[in-house]
Amino acid sequence: MNQKTKLLYSILLLIALLMPFQDFIYLVFAMKVLCFALFACAFNLLLGFTGLLSFGHAAFFGTAAYITAYLCKEAGFSPELGIILGVLGSGVLGFIIGSLAIRRQGIYFAMVTLALSQMIYFLAVQMPFTGGEDGIQGVPRGTLFGLVDLKNDVAMYYFVLAVFLFGFALIMRAVNSPFGQVLKAIRENEPRAISLGYDVDRFKLMSFVISAALSGLAGSMKSLVFQLATLTDVHWHMSGEVVLMTLLGGMGTILGPVVGAGIVVGLQNYLANIGSWSTIATGFIFVICVLAFRRGVVGEIVAYYKNKN
Repeated sequence: MNQKTKLLYSILLLIALLMPFQDFIYLVFAMKVLCFALFACAFNLLLGFTGLLSFGHAAFFGTAAYITAYLCKEAGFSPELGIILGVLGSGVLGFIIGSLAIRRQGIYFAMVTLALSQMIYFLAVQMPFTGGEDGIQGVPRGTLFGLVDLKNDVAMYYFVLAVFLFGFALIMRAVNSPFGQVLKAIRENEPRAISLGYDVDRFKLMSFVISAALSGLAGSMKSLVFQLATLTDVHWHMSGEVVLMTLLGGMGTILGPVVGAGIVVGLQNYLANIGSWSTIATGFIFVICVLAFRRGVVGEIVAYYKNKN
């Protein structure tokens, strides 16, 4: 990591730490951006660095959200324990779905993940503990480690920020490790990676499970921030949104998904006043960005500076 990149990360971290002391951005909105930024970063590990397009990542996001919401509300679990069990649930589900999906490639892989994700959605509709169309509402945020009251938005924000930074650092470490180099080799030329002696299916499955677990971490945090888990969390639209965030920000870049999540969540929030036209406006902006920034916003900036140097 060069000095300019370190400086950029330091500035962004400083802005994030000072966020509760400003008046122009609602803290709950900032927490929502962080949750979806982590979700997009987790998805980018699979798509941007392994080359696997999943249309079923909402299954992991929503499963963890339901598990955490149910355990914290009905079983009285502490928030940290509810989150850990939610992440474990998503990780196990990721292992099951990944074991089946990696046997196929390309569009067939995407369709398998979509089909299995829709099965999870059907279970969320039918299972009694999920609350059906009403979801699980009124989830208590609880007290973190018995010390920090998460009902306070400032305390909750710093907790979400800490979890996001943990997930972001984990992804960055994985990408820049020998494991990450193998994933990039699989993305660029899978037959060549096989010829070099790598167990490609094992690396794909590991990437899938890590991505699923981190997506679950984002879902668990979201359920505590908004104090509910609904069918929206497991709907295929959610899978489509995370694909949009990743492509818009810059697939295969570290900061791209964060920027993409900020753009998409911001558009949804600030265009909500125009009703159903918000979807059209979001789509129009997305088309412009795709035509003008084929590598995504961050991807184009990175490419510009590489060419300049």
